[in-house]
Amino acid sequence: QVQLVESGGGLVQPGGSLRLSCAASGIIFSIYTMGWYRQAPGKQRELVASITSLRNTNYVDSVKGRFTIFRDDAKNTVYLQMNSLKPDDTAVYYCHAGLSATSGYWGQGTQVTVSS
Repeated sequence: QVQLVESGGGLVQPGGSLRLSCAASGIIFSIYTMGWYRQAPGKQRELVASITSLRNTNYVDSVKGRFTIFRDDAKNTVYLQMNSLKPDDTAVYYCHAGLSATSGYWGQGTQVTVSS
């Protein structure tokens, strides 16, 4: 059974930081492209950041310079370091593992709320 388990979400003030973790099991983690998506109420789910098996990264323009995605293959874990958080970053964040654009697995999601 494949499992992706996110953790690290919570409530943070604008300008603050959080680090999200996604621990994977049931896959050969090192060959998968890993991604973080988010979905806010009333909005489409969007890709925030991704990292390939060769550690090539991609970010949505709105988080460039603030968020960093990185992976630890020895721990089967991918992380999203989020700095300088804004209220517009408030969303449920989901971990994704895939070998193509049209296949893969999803985590259960973790809530991130940025509010004063």
